[in-house]
Amino acid sequence: MKNNIILAGMMGAGKTYIGKALKEKYPVFDLTDVDKYIEETQNMTISKIFEQFGEPYFRDLETDAIKNLVQKENQIISLGGGAFEREENRNILNQNGYTIYLKASAKVLFERIKNETHRPLLKHGFGAEKIEEILNKREPNYQKALIIIDTCEKSKYNIIEEVMKRIEEYAE
Repeated sequence: MKNNIILAGMMGAGKTYIGKALKEKYPVFDLTDVDKYIEETQNMTISKIFEQFGEPYFRDLETDAIKNLVQKENQIISLGGGAFEREENRNILNQNGYTIYLKASAKVLFERIKNETHRPLLKHGFGAEKIEEILNKREPNYQKALIIIDTCEKSKYNIIEEVMKRIEEYAE
C-alpha cells in the first residue's frame, strides 16, 4: 500500500483542518484538497462546473483527479464530501493509502459550519436537517473507509494522535 493519508467525510468534519495539522506532523508529505485541485486544473469553480456541466461531469472530474493524485506517495489528500460515494473512487483510494473517515454527527457538523461565509449551500437555507439527510445517505459508504475516527468533542491534537496511532496499527 502507498504511504498516502486520505481524509473523507462531510463538510465540517475537519478534513481541511486535520489535513493541515497532519502536514505539520509530516512535512515531507504533500497536502492536496481534491476540490481545489479540480478548480485549478479546470480553471473554474466547483459551483460553475456544476452549473455549466452538471454533477455527473463533476464526479467524473473528481475520479480523474483521484486517479492522478494516488500515483504519488507521501500525500495527504482531502476529499470533497461526496467523493466517497462512488465505488470506483473508494476502491482506488482504499488500495492507494489509508482512508480515514472523520466522523461527526449532523448536529456537530452544522454547529461547526453554520457561521462560515464561504459555504454557499448555507446561504440557501441549508440547515441541520439537510445535513442529517445527506449524512444518513452517505454514512454507509463512509463506513467503508479503512479507519474511522469520531471527531466529536475531541481536540485537534487528540484527533491527530489518533490518526497517527491508527495508521501505525493498520500498517503492522
